[in-house]
Amino acid sequence: MTNPVLVEVVRSGFVESVHRGALVITAPDGSVRFSAGDIERPVYPRSSNKPLQAVGMLRAGLTIGDEELALGCGSHNGEPGHVEGALAMLSRAGLTEDALACPPAFPLHEPSMLAVASTGKRRAAMNCSGKHAAMLTTCAQLGWPTGDYTAEIHPLQKIVQATVADLTSETIETVGVDGCGAPLFAFSLTGLARSFGRLVTAMGGPERRVADAVRAHPWQVAGTGREDTVLMRTIDGLLSKGGAEGVHAFALPDGTALALKIDDGAARARLPLLLATLRHLGIDPGDEAAGLARDAVLGGGKPVGELKVTAGLFG
Repeated sequence: MTNPVLVEVVRSGFVESVHRGALVITAPDGSVRFSAGDIERPVYPRSSNKPLQAVGMLRAGLTIGDEELALGCGSHNGEPGHVEGALAMLSRAGLTEDALACPPAFPLHEPSMLAVASTGKRRAAMNCSGKHAAMLTTCAQLGWPTGDYTAEIHPLQKIVQATVADLTSETIETVGVDGCGAPLFAFSLTGLARSFGRLVTAMGGPERRVADAVRAHPWQVAGTGREDTVLMRTIDGLLSKGGAEGVHAFALPDGTALALKIDDGAARARLPLLLATLRHLGIDPGDEAAGLARDAVLGGGKPVGELKVTAGLFG
């Protein structure tokens, strides 16, 4: 099926571009409450699956603090605190930055990038370094080899895959390689939303631990000015995690959850949909998050338009 237009890019009153995609809202019991587009086709969830991967690490036996666990779920800015946190995690595991399999990168946070531009890229600054440090820590604590920890056949990745299949209630038939080099599993948006709902409604165990750690330390998950950090600081009890190629998921404390995928992978289309969905669910996302969305269409450095959710999407 052809997915519907979910977001219009309006510049100076003229529709300049459109973004198609799919979106699903699941109820606390996991049933589909609302949908638009093909919500059953498997997609790569990209970094939206990091909380699920973290559950797998805890199930495997990882022992870690909550702030480190949040960093392990993060797609961080590479700000000094993020880099230092990843390096400290590695050090406690008896490892160094060289053990990271994620590629070297500059920080996503512009002031942090400018501060280190002359020293070049480094692995600890890559936005997935927290996840990789947590994976390496898991291996070190359990006596598993660290040299091939990103291999699909590694004991850690087998447990992570089984955990993702369990949380989404789906069979994983496609395994790829994420941008950071770790295995990536394809499953439906419905499965992604339901899994987030399961994390926040769990009575305890690794699922609830991950949800609570992420919500308690949103800066570790993203960083200064990032949408996940802003939304989780603004909305009490929200669990939110974005991913590359236009993927995002969130869950409210009662287990109501959202997952979305923009067909063309445009990150800019996510936030307007997140805000519109929250308002549809009766929640005010706050002025700071709304301001991030307003800054998306500029002319001469000033807002001249908006990213507009398709009229009538939610009826």
